[in-house]
Amino acid sequence: MAGDSRCCKKQNMLTDLDHRLRTLELKCRFPVKHLLAGEYHSIFKGRGVEFEDVRPYEPGDDVRTMEWKVTARTGTPHIKRYIEEREQFIYLVVDISASVLEDGNGKRRDTITEVCGMITTAALNNNDRVGLILFTDELELVISPAKGRQHALRVMEALLTFQPRRKGTRFEAALDAIGHLARKRSVFFIISDFLADDHLDEMAALATRHDVNAIHLIDPRYALSQCEGLLRIQDSESGVESLVDLKLSRNEKGLHKKALRTSMMNHGVNLMEIEAGQDCVSALATFFKSRQHRIDEETGG
Repeated sequence: MAGDSRCCKKQNMLTDLDHRLRTLELKCRFPVKHLLAGEYHSIFKGRGVEFEDVRPYEPGDDVRTMEWKVTARTGTPHIKRYIEEREQFIYLVVDISASVLEDGNGKRRDTITEVCGMITTAALNNNDRVGLILFTDELELVISPAKGRQHALRVMEALLTFQPRRKGTRFEAALDAIGHLARKRSVFFIISDFLADDHLDEMAALATRHDVNAIHLIDPRYALSQCEGLLRIQDSESGVESLVDLKLSRNEKGLHKKALRTSMMNHGVNLMEIEAGQDCVSALATFFKSRQHRIDEETGG
């Protein structure tokens, strides 16, 4: 009887997970197809070139593409032939520390999952590969970049259900792994509350080689609360209790947000801000339009 009960409970859990995954997939599919796909493609389309082979030189060819080793070996001028790279590698780098996930009502995790689900769907529709890195103060999970619906569901399932072993935050844990994984220029979406102090130098170094986009998850309680006075709170990562001046804390959060905007801009990192529980479609559409506007300004388009 006990075995039957455990089996039934496990079956119910699998059924519930399957329902949540299908609901998330459907929730992401429509806005990506009808609202976000074009903007995603124009911003993150492949821009590089990839060596394919060599061929004999013809009058009018660019001499800068000359393949000197083959030319010397054969005695006949040859040039390198390139093809445009279309496929992109997209990495979702998600902070799952206690300060991000532990909010009592699950809104933060729901928002992260939905945003990442839409990026994943848009990427796969664009024939890009998507990978997932979950981190706390250590590397928690790595899913290598791949394509296909089953892979997308695997990424979404991890975002929905993965339970971190640790509570702290250390960006170095994730960004070090990126250096080993990303051998070619890739696109990164780094999702966090960015309360840890070690992210700027690491992200600035990453942005010199890759397209880096920071998604700042904001707790709306800090924006809405007008209460004043002292409140005893417990740090979700360290467990340390302390008295907090609510007015001073609210001001500090505002300063942190402004400082983050400035530092990301100065370090070549694109910044998107989203409140937990906010409409993810609207937030992503605004971010994509802002990026497209900057691209048009830089290219004179």
